[in-house]
Amino acid sequence: MSSFLRIPFARLLDRLPHPAKEGLALAAFTGFWLIACEKHRPSVRIDTLSPEIASAHQEMVGRLKTIRDRVESDHAFISDLETKQLRHSLGDIPPGTRLIERFDILSRLGRTELNLGQEQEAIDHLLNAWELFPTTGLPMKDRGPLLYFLAVAHLRLAETTNCCQRQNPESCIYPLKGGAIHTKTEGSTKALEYLKLFLETPEIPENMALNAIWLTHIANMTLGRYPDGVTETLRLPIQRADRSPTRPFPGFPNISASLHVNSFNLSGGVITEDFNGDGSIDLLTSSYDPREPLRLFLNDGSGHFTDVSPAANLSGITGGLNLRQADFDNDGDMDFLILRGAWLGSTGQHPNSLLRNEGLTEEGIPIFADITSLAGLDVKNLPVLSGDWADFDLDGDLLLYLGNETSERFAAPSQLFRNEGPGPNGVTRFTDVASEAGVTNDRYTKGVSWGDFDGDRYPDLYVSNLNGPNRLYRNLGDGTFRDVAPELGVAGPSRSFPAWFWDYNNDGHLDLMVPNYLNTGAGAYMVPWLLGQNLAREDLPALYAGDGRGGFVDRTKEAKLDVPMMPMGCNFGDLDNDGFPDFYLGTGTPNFADLVPNQLFHCLDGRQFEDVTISSGMGHLQKGHGVAFADLDGDGDLDVFLQLGGAVPGDKYYDALFQNPGFDGNQWLEITLTGVQSNHFGIGCRIKAVIEEPDDTTASRTRSIHAQVTAGASFGANPVTINHLGLGRATKVTRLEVFWPATGETQTFHEVPLKSRISITEGNPKLRILKAQ
Repeated sequence: MSSFLRIPFARLLDRLPHPAKEGLALAAFTGFWLIACEKHRPSVRIDTLSPEIASAHQEMVGRLKTIRDRVESDHAFISDLETKQLRHSLGDIPPGTRLIERFDILSRLGRTELNLGQEQEAIDHLLNAWELFPTTGLPMKDRGPLLYFLAVAHLRLAETTNCCQRQNPESCIYPLKGGAIHTKTEGSTKALEYLKLFLETPEIPENMALNAIWLTHIANMTLGRYPDGVTETLRLPIQRADRSPTRPFPGFPNISASLHVNSFNLSGGVITEDFNGDGSIDLLTSSYDPREPLRLFLNDGSGHFTDVSPAANLSGITGGLNLRQADFDNDGDMDFLILRGAWLGSTGQHPNSLLRNEGLTEEGIPIFADITSLAGLDVKNLPVLSGDWADFDLDGDLLLYLGNETSERFAAPSQLFRNEGPGPNGVTRFTDVASEAGVTNDRYTKGVSWGDFDGDRYPDLYVSNLNGPNRLYRNLGDGTFRDVAPELGVAGPSRSFPAWFWDYNNDGHLDLMVPNYLNTGAGAYMVPWLLGQNLAREDLPALYAGDGRGGFVDRTKEAKLDVPMMPMGCNFGDLDNDGFPDFYLGTGTPNFADLVPNQLFHCLDGRQFEDVTISSGMGHLQKGHGVAFADLDGDGDLDVFLQLGGAVPGDKYYDALFQNPGFDGNQWLEITLTGVQSNHFGIGCRIKAVIEEPDDTTASRTRSIHAQVTAGASFGANPVTINHLGLGRATKVTRLEVFWPATGETQTFHEVPLKSRISITEGNPKLRILKAQ
């Protein structure tokens, strides 16, 4: 592509005299739209990339191969080094070695084999240790951990032989029923035997005991024996989590297998986005395993997908726990970022990847090239899970914040990369300005979200931290930020993971959602809560409602969100098109035993949330990570994609796609923005729809629905090219407003058609209808 197309449009305007700038801006809605449309560009091929771009791409492929080759020695969660050492130690035990030493090796080896997915080998070693236990002279309480892991190993074997090898749409959906009931029963049956023995053991750790009680319920469910299979002394009143919703909420079937998007992998990310400009939302998924490839599934327009990863030049681009898209060079096609190294400390100094969209092949497949080194994003590689894009200085260019993971053992200051525009070679360059901006954080970052909470046009930055206070960096408008979280009361929870800005109550002021990460074990919080105990404040999530004066009010209890959560992945969207956003949490920990349902919360008129996990059929028990809301089948409602899989090789699972069955009577609108002086797809813009809808009488009422153009929450990415607004029972949209922060201008449109997709170009007083029902 020419370097001209790589220059942000706002920069071109800034180089012109004022009258010319005005004229060009007025013409932009026709000319710039045509420039941005891939169908007006020559087709591209992998072998026609410039030598410099092709070389940078292959350099990254080589670096990632080096990381892959060192996984078994360097990766804390995937390495098999300890297992090999223990196998060697077991084989070299000399005659006369104390039985307690052999017992210790067998016990440890059983656990490491389980992590690697060798369930039967793990069980064999643990059983050998169990046979030795009576001869070791160890006290009775020391049998507890061994029995616990024997139960966990058998339960994982049950998952493998049923949920993995015989997967169906109901597999692992809580509460287990129908197709989720195991047909191979030995694993769960044996797990229950060992759980019983464990719970009869004296002086067992409380957390493990609570987890065992929870697993007893899960194991009985897998056999179809719940609740009768659980003894009355252990039986939990799960009705606290199994309440019928106030409003009917239908089931969302998991259709990932039928669409062939059910990748079997470890934890990773997802982007739902239109990568080839055909108006349909595609899927991009990753796995944090450095040996696993990126997968790009193109949507054919009817909700069916084709894996085009090799043809898109993604072969050899591997690993990545999280993904985030942005048109960072303002050329009208969507690029994306891969984030790597999370949780690994000093051994997680892996390069991130910035993949630039080079255009389409003749077959309509986007070609991506890794330009990380040319863009200056690999000056210092640090472990990172969360990052996001924003135009924080309002110059029309997107900048990147990376929330790196600083720990006691390893310093990893966060990075803020300023967009310097294209260099002589046409590649956009970035410079780290985090220190001078005052946003290094220097904590263990888990979530990053941009949003203008104080209404001064400049996007502010929320950073959630694990085991430390969170930050709310107020943008001062001069290139610097100040942490105002303590004074505004939004520094908690202290064990945070995901976070996001949104306007859940449609009052026009951005709110903050910061779930707490209860990583003490599923049973350790689920069992007490089901038994009627309320959580301590430090164990609660936080919903901070914007007050319209630059402050926040804690609405957690008022919104009925004072419930247990253990989220990693997350996102939000209006599933029932009522005009209020719902949210879905991907839950779990690296622990095998933490089988807890992923959670869906339905927003009730912007006042309260209701847990509809069970009625929706979305309570998947496998470890949930990247979450994305998007209308993947083009029927006017949002579907939900959930990337599934744990942290260790033995905890893989199939990704899920939950299809929205539809909610009769509610309206919707899809909006595509094209920036001229702003960034191309309008990230950071605010949208307001004023609608008329019937009230409880025969009259009608007027209400407003608000949205921010964003990829959503901090772990998973919604589309930014197509912004979906639920409109409730609207009879018409009387007014639609788009606020462009870069210029401070608001565009207003009247009588916008319902159930349509429209295109709005910055500065153009007319909208275009792209499709309508």
